[in-house]
Amino acid sequence: MKKALLILTLSFAWAMTNAQVKFTEEIQRQVPGQGKIVLHQSSVINDLVNGIAPVRQPDTLKPVKKVTVPVVMTPQIEDTLLSDSSKLQPVGPRIRINGYRIQVYLGGNTGKSKAEAQMMKARVKSYFSELPVYAGFQSPHWICRAGDFRTYEEASEYLHKMRETGRFDEAVIIKSKINVRE
Repeated sequence: MKKALLILTLSFAWAMTNAQVKFTEEIQRQVPGQGKIVLHQSSVINDLVNGIAPVRQPDTLKPVKKVTVPVVMTPQIEDTLLSDSSKLQPVGPRIRINGYRIQVYLGGNTGKSKAEAQMMKARVKSYFSELPVYAGFQSPHWICRAGDFRTYEEASEYLHKMRETGRFDEAVIIKSKINVRE
């Protein structure tokens, strides 16, 4: 009895799904006295319009597992860190104060100027990796500025170093809001 009921239910479900007319087939059906519609579209679009769920391929990428590596502080590493304190960043919240930056590029408002500002940023980074470099749009110009100097004298020292390379002859010091750590 259960088998007969199951077979009857399955055959009814099969008949209902096959008897269902797809939307794209319905609009392309020719009716006497009316025009004819012909659709040219991919099967993916056809399935989407007709409410057929697309078959998803299984994801081939597996999630990356995070690995933490313990760092052992040896006396040699500790001495190196303490002796080269210029590379250590101050800890604390970052604040914006009045200071100075070195402007190495001032362009127009075109895509070409944007690309030149980004190239200048990369050039400054290649010569002075320790300096923060900012390239961005300040209406109506694309600019590239380097450094976060609290005093004019600090900025002047770096400007002199930049001009010595021969690559930043048009660089100038400007007043600006700078990023510092407390």
